[in-house]
This record gives sequence, structure tokens and C-alpha cells, in this order.
Amino acid sequence: MSLWIATFLRSLPLDAVHPRWSPESAFAVLEQARVAALTPAAAATGIHIGMRRAGAAAIAPDVPLLTRDPLAEEHLLHETALALLQYTPDLAIAAPDTLLLQVSASLMYFGGPRRLHQRIATTLQGMGLHTSLGMAPTAQGAWLLAHQSSDRTPRRTLQTHTLARRLDTLSHTLLPSAEPRREWLHSIGCRTLGDLRRLPRAGLQRRCGTELLHTLDAAYGDAPECHVWMQPPARFFQRLELPDYIEHAEAVLSWAQRLIEPLCGWLVARRRAVQHFTLALEHERGRHARPPTTLPISLAQPAWQTSHLRNLLREKLGRLPLEAPAIALSLRVDDTVEQPTASTSLFPDPGGSPAEHARLLDLLSARLGRERVLQAQPVADHRPETANRWCAAQDAKKSPDSVQRSSSHPDPLSRPPFALMDRPFWLLDPPIPLQVQQHRPVYSGQPLRLVRGPERIESGWWDAALTVRDYFVAEDAASARYWIYRERDTEHARWFLHGRYA
Repeated sequence: MSLWIATFLRSLPLDAVHPRWSPESAFAVLEQARVAALTPAAAATGIHIGMRRAGAAAIAPDVPLLTRDPLAEEHLLHETALALLQYTPDLAIAAPDTLLLQVSASLMYFGGPRRLHQRIATTLQGMGLHTSLGMAPTAQGAWLLAHQSSDRTPRRTLQTHTLARRLDTLSHTLLPSAEPRREWLHSIGCRTLGDLRRLPRAGLQRRCGTELLHTLDAAYGDAPECHVWMQPPARFFQRLELPDYIEHAEAVLSWAQRLIEPLCGWLVARRRAVQHFTLALEHERGRHARPPTTLPISLAQPAWQTSHLRNLLREKLGRLPLEAPAIALSLRVDDTVEQPTASTSLFPDPGGSPAEHARLLDLLSARLGRERVLQAQPVADHRPETANRWCAAQDAKKSPDSVQRSSSHPDPLSRPPFALMDRPFWLLDPPIPLQVQQHRPVYSGQPLRLVRGPERIESGWWDAALTVRDYFVAEDAASARYWIYRERDTEHARWFLHGRYA
């Protein structure tokens, strides 16, 4: 089944010059001294499309009249296209201000047409865009459903015959190729697309050309459609001018989502993941210029999911002191890696996947600070008290003096021929001296019985902590086990309790 979703940015001129405007906002956008777009609140004052600047200023002097910015519109359209690439790689830009998404191959992954439609709508809403979505088996049909001005006709359909019934009720003025002949069509009583289809094709082609018929046939699924798919850029950099001064770092998050969504779409389209990126908060320029405030973001494991990056950024911004108001944001990614392959196991891993564990470490580090979220990392040293070190969980990687095996086996080539004793989970720091009665070590008034050992450890000759010990596993009368050792470099050997077994 072929399925398309058309995204119509119906207020692109307004969104480009005044991001995240609300229905209560009253302003208009001018092009060549005439009103090209306006908000509902501005329309309520009497301003209408095509009105001259002087007339609009006379009717509503309190309504701001802004100049249209085609470059900003093009940038915003491209930014939205990048964000929607996380749902399908087959995305085409269509005029005017519309994105066409071929989502047939994405339905199962996102849970069906309804859930995919909701996710796309949520993404666009999070970016602060005013859009209309249409879903249909043909790209042109979805385009028409998205562009219709009335909400009486549903904007979603999955079957071709249902699409035909709904298109028949739409006005033919939605087709740009029918605009030059609009008056003639109205004069012969042709009002809808259904009326247009019932006209003789030969005569309609002579008067209106082949483009109108081809567009009409493509909408109903009677003609093939060709599109040029969007190609994501090789590098990612996005910048956003803020409409006003932002004085609190927490308030930056809603604007930063305009950058996070395109980033995630770009990563999915290129099958990449990011581990380090930088958000820059630009401040006032000119005489009181200040250098940008940079917020580097590091992840324990490469990621590309919107929710994870947004949550991580929220924690980081909550701890960021903003010394000056921000006037612009920029997001730069200089280094990416390939996305890790998905797990092929039939059943999920107990306790969560490594990716979920890494996301938890990222959030804890952002909330508590990197220096407070530590992870044990083994060190190639036989001495138990130095066979581990604590480092930031996000930096716990292999290094020349660390290994990924137990500290009891620092080097497979240096393993002794006998089996080493099990290490206790709980080591005492420092070890507790033990009394000796009748040549037996005593702990808490109870003599200990040696059940295993000795295991000799001689290490540390290269530093001041020379260790020469014989380790034993001992039990008391209640069968509780202890890890004890006896010194060998003193004239009178002393016993110490170094660990306890669970």
C-alpha cells in the first residue's frame, strides 16, 4: 500500500519573522507594501490580504507590520524538512510551502498510520509551527487534503476509492494550474474537482493545457508521480534568531527544540549517531558585546533519539548560569559515528539494554554533575586496594592501565597455575588488625579457622606501597567467611581483616 503525508506550512511567512506566535498575537507581514499574511487577531481588526501598508496602518495603528523575509522562510522550510527525515528518507519539497513524505515503509516501525500522523504532528507542534497535514494514497491527493481550507472534509484517508469521494467535494481553486481559468470554470458551473473530472477531457485539454489534467489524474491515482528526494547535508549546523531577549537558561529549551528536531532528522537520514555536540547562546552585539556562552554536551553512548537529547539538554540548561540575555542559538555537530546495530535477540535483555543504561547515566550526570556519577574501573594491579579506580561514568573507557576483566587477572600470560581464591564483594578500607590467640587470628572474640589459602601477593615494588602478603579465607563458629591476610615483611607477622563475603 502506498501512503503519503503532506505537511503544509500554512503560516510560513508568519512563523519565519515571528517564531512561536500565539493566536492572540496581532501582526501582519508585508510584501511590496501590501499585506501578504496576517494572524487571526490582526484579521479581526479589519486588515485583509492585499491591503496596502497605509490602509492597514490607518485601520489598526497598533498592529505591527513586518517585512517578509523569503530567506528566513526558505531556511525554516529546510529546517522542517530535516526534522521530518527521522520518519522517512523519501521526502520531497513541493510548492507552495509543502513537504511530501512517502511513509509506506515507515508504518510498521511507528505503529501504523494514526500513530505516525500523531508523531509528525507532535514534532511540528514542538517546533512551534502552524501546519496542516494530509494523508492519502497519492502525493497530490495528500497535498490537496492538506491545503483545503474547510475542516468538514477529513484530511486522512487510506483507500483510493475513499480518496476519490473526498476529492470530488473540494474546490478546483486548490489546483494552481486551474487558477488562470477560474473565471471560465465558474461561468460553466464547474465548482469542484468532481465537476472538473466530468468535463470532456479533449476540450479541457485544449483550453487549460496538459498540466491541469496530469495534476488531476495524479491526485486520483490515475497517473504516475515523480519527485526529487531531499538529500541531507554532509555537516550539521543550525542557527536560530530569538524574537526577544531570553534571560533564563531554562527558557532556552523550548527554542532549542527548533534545533534538536532537525538534528535528529539529520542523524537518522545519514544513519549516524552523535556523542558530542555544542549549543551556543549568543549575546548582545555592538558596544556591550559578550562572547557566546557555549554548552558542550557529551553522552555516555552515541544517540540520535529526540527525547533523549531533549531531556539531556533540559538538565544541562537547568544548571547553566546565564550571565547575559541570549539573542540567538546555534547548534553545531562536528563529529558523528555510525548508529549501533539493533539487537537481534528474540527477548529483551533483563534489566534494560546498554542504550537505556547509557541514557540513564547521561541524565544522572547532567542532573548531579559528572564528578558525582562515578563508575568502578579495574586497574592492572594485583594489590586489592589499588586494583580499582573511580572515574566519571561517561569517561569509563579502556585505557593502558585498565582492563575489562577481574583485577585478579591483570594479564592472561601471568596467570598462576593454581586457581585464585574468590574475591569478597566488600573490602575494608583500611584493613582491621586482628588479635592472635594460640597462633590463630581472632575477630570479635571468636577464633577464625583457615579454610583456604594461602594466596601470595607480592607487588608494588615500583612505588612506596610495597605489598608482601599471604591471603586466606577464614570462617568463624557461625560459618561467616572473611578474607584475611598475614604480613610477610616484618619480624612479627601480623594478621589483618581485609574483606567480608556476602
